[in-house]
Amino acid sequence: MTRYLLTTWEGGGCVPPELGLARRLIERGHQVRVLACPAVEQAARAAGCEFSPWVTAPHKLSLAPEEDVMRDWEFKNIFKLFEHVLDVFLCGPSDKFAADTLAVLDNHPADVVLSDMMMLGAQMAAEKLKLPSAVLVPNISMRPAKGVPAIGPGFLPMRGPVGWLRDALLTKIGARIWAKGLPAFNRARAGLGLDALPEIFAQSDRADRVLVLTSPSFDFVPANPPANTVWAGPVLDDPSWAGTSWTPPWPESNRDPIVLVGLSSTYQHQQAAIRNAIAALAQLPVRGLVTIGPALDGEAIVSPVDHVVVVPTAPHSQVLAQASLAITHCGHGTTIRALAAGVPLVCMPMGRDQNDTAARVVARHAGVRLKPTAPEAKIRRAVAAVLADRSYTAGAQALRDAIAREAKEVDATALLEQLGSNTRATSPSSRVA
Repeated sequence: MTRYLLTTWEGGGCVPPELGLARRLIERGHQVRVLACPAVEQAARAAGCEFSPWVTAPHKLSLAPEEDVMRDWEFKNIFKLFEHVLDVFLCGPSDKFAADTLAVLDNHPADVVLSDMMMLGAQMAAEKLKLPSAVLVPNISMRPAKGVPAIGPGFLPMRGPVGWLRDALLTKIGARIWAKGLPAFNRARAGLGLDALPEIFAQSDRADRVLVLTSPSFDFVPANPPANTVWAGPVLDDPSWAGTSWTPPWPESNRDPIVLVGLSSTYQHQQAAIRNAIAALAQLPVRGLVTIGPALDGEAIVSPVDHVVVVPTAPHSQVLAQASLAITHCGHGTTIRALAAGVPLVCMPMGRDQNDTAARVVARHAGVRLKPTAPEAKIRRAVAAVLADRSYTAGAQALRDAIAREAKEVDATALLEQLGSNTRATSPSSRVA
């Protein structure tokens, strides 16, 4: 038996795949303790994990908007948001994340430390104690790389001199912003007796493994990724709060295509977008299921028609097994579950990495992209177009087949087990299935 410490946070879509890996480790006879926001405790214990909360580091008690540390919906400029996140969460308090991690490890020793990509302080703590470690990337890869558009604007790949110039310029701008977090980042490292690093992403180079939890057929994979990085495929578990069963709420005689609407489990000021989606579906011959999620608990969002049903939550994997289309904010979890079911998408990205996830949907011809402010008429036309054009379904089904094939080739849980079987695992050759 190996003892794992999983350090993470209530970031919405990061929780289900990371706890999904924890559950799989427990099923194989290992022990997992989760160190996370108090808001994650119920889900962690439901997965069979032991639990410790962040104490001095920033944390959420719930998914309510007032609990959000970053309040990203208040930022219109993505670069200003980036700087803010570095200051209030990613780098500024990294010393506190490290201190909390060391305190938990002192009271609850572990053999391996697993850290969400955002938990830089926890990664430093593992490095200080010389514990085998893995960084979990529960979405598309965020690391700047040659030949891959910079994260943020949601650009598609562009070849030739213009594309190279565009990517080089944005990468340079991004590097300058990342560098603003370096002083606090390296102060935290110095406080632990660790050497300074030239860039923040170099922290993940100190880990034995970096598991990117998405499909390499979906992501834009660089030609030469770091040697310790593996595209290990998605973990498709639904969040624990979504429930375990779902019954279609329409009459059995209604055979219109099912359209699922899921616009974020965390708060992103998405009420208007949800209402516009409802109005669009109300005018189409579809069966609409609108899940508003826990962050909008208590919101007065209603449907004017019987064939569009609004519910607090539902297990998306079960709905998608019967769906013909999904309208999504393009959080990675909702997006990859839809694609794993072969369901095309109408994407309405609202921020974070969502515009870049949407770019990958468009690049694979598995859906279309709209602005989050798209009016009802534009959403209606997009839904009708994607349902009518079977090539979008074909694109989604091609990704479905690739995800299923890759799942047989790379076992993320086994990669984590290898860390516990060695005193210090050797860095693997990068593998892209």
